[in-house]
Amino acid sequence: MRMLLCHFLLISLSCFFVLALTWNQDQQYNQAKNYEGSSDLVDLEYHMGPVLTSPINLYIIWYGQWNPNHQATIRDFLDSLSYASTYPSVADWWRTIRLYTDQTGSNITGSISLTGEFYDTWYSEGRYLSRLAIQSVIRTAVRSYPHALPLNPDNGLYLVLTSSDVHVQDFCRAVCGFHYFTFPAIVGATVPYAWVGYSGTQCPGMCAYPFAWPNYSGKPPPGINGGANNMLRAPNGDAGADGIISVIAHELAEVSSNPLVNAWYAGDDPTAPTEIADLCVGVYGSGGGGGYVGKVYMDSWGNGYNVNGVRGRKFLVQWIWNPVRKRCFGPNAMD
Repeated sequence: MRMLLCHFLLISLSCFFVLALTWNQDQQYNQAKNYEGSSDLVDLEYHMGPVLTSPINLYIIWYGQWNPNHQATIRDFLDSLSYASTYPSVADWWRTIRLYTDQTGSNITGSISLTGEFYDTWYSEGRYLSRLAIQSVIRTAVRSYPHALPLNPDNGLYLVLTSSDVHVQDFCRAVCGFHYFTFPAIVGATVPYAWVGYSGTQCPGMCAYPFAWPNYSGKPPPGINGGANNMLRAPNGDAGADGIISVIAHELAEVSSNPLVNAWYAGDDPTAPTEIADLCVGVYGSGGGGGYVGKVYMDSWGNGYNVNGVRGRKFLVQWIWNPVRKRCFGPNAMD
């Protein structure tokens, strides 16, 4: 949930770390590669609430006018969560989330099915949305017969995605996405949901990092291997689309492990929890941290990625806190 603030701090430090890594980089990497985000000070605790252990029926609500190519990329990522692809895959990445359990010892599910989609192309709540208005968007989606989504309090998870011309409260200033649960008085039942906005035109440097650089931060740091700069090229050709996928991954990890904001998080304040993805913002590969994304792969076109998906897709998603290793971890780890 605290993703944007963490990005700001990481970007502020990145120039220093890029310069530091140019000096004897391999030696420093070999010393640090096993400690991405690790800390004895991390106090991630289980607060006895539920996690999503049942197979998830995922429902997308497309709010606004969406580029069909971007929609296809996002669908392929979501389809990749439960399907085997070339290692390291999106499904392999999800295995870290599956390590989290509820009080009965049941693990988070590995079955996530894209079950339904709703197209709110008429901006039912307008183009300026408060956080609470996201729940009204869900209400519209489950009541707009004959094409309504089912209201599924048993194993439904709702993903609201807003297009580039929609402004959401705190978007690009404090958050890139968030998750919560609906109020029965608004939607009719309590269901977990997540919202993420498309940042390609509003704030790519904040919410599509490391594919874009904030305008207010001057020029991006020079590439450590002689490249023009240290920005990665988006594996699916659009910084906004690839950026939103990383934020979607972040929010899905957290809503699965903390759906009612009373399960897995660090800190004493459940209204502002530090969750399992917050602990690893900006880390995408071994040696990552402090503005350096870590060791990631490059395809034949020079695009950066760290996991494979269905239909030959490649994606870059941040690592997640591993409760067994007690550090940030992803399937592309080099140890």
